Amino acid sequence: MPTIAAITLGCKVNQYDTRAMVERFTGAGYTETPFEDGGADVALVNTCTVTAAGDQKSRQAIRRAGRLHPGAAIIVSGCLAQRDPETVAAMSGDGVRLALGTQRRAEVVELLEDALRQTAPLIAVDGSIGDRFEPLSVNAGSGGHTRAALKIQEGCDARCSYCVIPSVRGRARSRPLEEIEREAARLVEAGYMEIVVTGINLSAYGKDISSTLADALEAVARSGVRRARLSSLEPGIVTDAFIDRVKAIGALCPHFPLALQSGSDAVLKRMGRGYTSAGYMLAVERLRGAFPGCAVTTDVLTGFPGETDEQFAQTARLIETAAFARIHVFPYSRREGTPAARLPGQLPSAVKTERARALIELGRELEQKYIARMIGGIRDVLFERSSSGEAEGYTPEYVRVRARTGDAAISGAVAQTRLTEIAGRGAVGVIIARQYP
Repeated sequence: MPTIAAITLGCKVNQYDTRAMVERFTGAGYTETPFEDGGADVALVNTCTVTAAGDQKSRQAIRRAGRLHPGAAIIVSGCLAQRDPETVAAMSGDGVRLALGTQRRAEVVELLEDALRQTAPLIAVDGSIGDRFEPLSVNAGSGGHTRAALKIQEGCDARCSYCVIPSVRGRARSRPLEEIEREAARLVEAGYMEIVVTGINLSAYGKDISSTLADALEAVARSGVRRARLSSLEPGIVTDAFIDRVKAIGALCPHFPLALQSGSDAVLKRMGRGYTSAGYMLAVERLRGAFPGCAVTTDVLTGFPGETDEQFAQTARLIETAAFARIHVFPYSRREGTPAARLPGQLPSAVKTERARALIELGRELEQKYIARMIGGIRDVLFERSSSGEAEGYTPEYVRVRARTGDAAISGAVAQTRLTEIAGRGAVGVIIARQYP
């Protein structure tokens, strides 16, 4: 029986897309094998192009696929393949047979068969990207996993000045509510207890189909899933009306990844982000008012063209004031074809690296403070894996917890756990009582 192995670079949307493509192969008679084990007949590399580092890591993954899977037919999909298919196809010396962008992924098995009938690599990249939500779905059984991604939205219309994603993912498109509810129900039936609702610009869900993100979250909740988690939000969606809807969803985890990018109004304007630092903080306050103790996490882009020392300091001050539970920091990456690439005041790499380092350090201090406030309290922890008498899982706020289990089979279960101490970037806990199943 032929085998398929896959590796994913980048975001949760890519993770979903990879899983959907792998399922197309397993449905056609392939057996999935771990990527790092090597020796597969087909190797799928789903790429990222959001930064120059993403490009580099994607190319490295393609070359590693060639080394680990000699003689395999390599498929390169995703954003890098969409943006630069010719370069990807030119890596045929590494075994690339099919370049597939961000469309036609439901046809991946048939397209590979076409590619194998010709000598040169097949470029199956749709330049128009499409106006409809691509009919991808995931039906996998639990297989020991506890959390599944559910993609409900694709593309972005925001046009931030630094971002190439609209050019490789296309306009914002939404998945119909009935399809969301059906897939969520399938995942629950397969054994998943947490569903991560994801999209390229999740806050834009429904604008093309007269629906809203709150509608989609309610559809997920109707599946009976134990937990529903958001993958990302834009500040503008956090209105009183949105809060009123979602706080009634009992399955919704109190963990809100709320994109910041900069705490300087001048930088936000150059970025084209469409909100101010005050507007951002209002969204944070609304979330904390409705979900006391919730984890607000964020993404920050530092070293943007023209960012002064004072503007950087404004970002650091806002981060400290917001007291985020976690931050992801990215130094600005110049992407050709974006308006920001033409802006004056491009900063040296050393400055961007140092500013990113300082914010990462600040973020880790805030993360420790957030976890410290939870010590002594009891949380429902969804344990995802266990070995050698110890289990690891996550609270609804997405704090990682380790706990001793003895001989108990706790993996895949929710248990009331008292958090006793900080350990690294997580906590140690003592299991009090198993809750579910």
